[in-house]
Amino acid sequence: MLALLHTSAVHVPVFDALRDAAHPGLALRHHVDTGLLERARGEGPDAVADAVVAVLERAVAEGARAVLCTCSTLGGVAEAAAAEVGVPVLRVDRPMAAAAVAVGPRVLVLAALESTLAPTAALIEEEARRAGRPVTVRTRLVDGAWPRFEAGDTDGYVRRVTEAADSVTDADVIVLAQASMAPAGESTRTRVPVLASPAPGLAAAAAVAVAARPGRPGQVVPDLPGHG
Repeated sequence: MLALLHTSAVHVPVFDALRDAAHPGLALRHHVDTGLLERARGEGPDAVADAVVAVLERAVAEGARAVLCTCSTLGGVAEAAAAEVGVPVLRVDRPMAAAAVAVGPRVLVLAALESTLAPTAALIEEEARRAGRPVTVRTRLVDGAWPRFEAGDTDGYVRRVTEAADSVTDADVIVLAQASMAPAGESTRTRVPVLASPAPGLAAAAAVAVAARPGRPGQVVPDLPGHG
């Protein structure tokens, strides 16, 4: 079973749909804690490290073989907790970051939430060092997007992100920093490649969870980047 740590309930049907389409039979259990993001925005991600560990420990106690954190702001904190909880903990945006580095050196990060910008940029730079590739990472906050998300105006939120992506001309690749931004990647008309995190993130976590199932002789959990 794969557990998912969300900071918004909107992600639950998104990841269920991705599972149904690409990973049928994979058992998912969702843990939603909106307070983690609210506190991290005010005090910094490290302030919720103990609370994140508590959620992860609960997930493991309920049978999780791996955990996927879908919140980009908390991804680094969640990964760092893997050693404490005893199962692989993945951040949803790491496969996306690795893919961005492979596309080209000029990476533009779009985010609707300011607290996501620095962790995402740091992750891309980490993946660039791992791959031995030079990158220049720029970040841009999508004005007015997050209030629409908080108000439940999903269409307006996605439209703002799409407009921001459509305006980009001076980048080799655009990274949508938050999982909730993924629909904009399908509606944008920019010629610049646009990467989103949910599908590749779930694929990586699914592979780890399946490999960690009991009774699979000869199989080991892959040594993926960032695992504690």
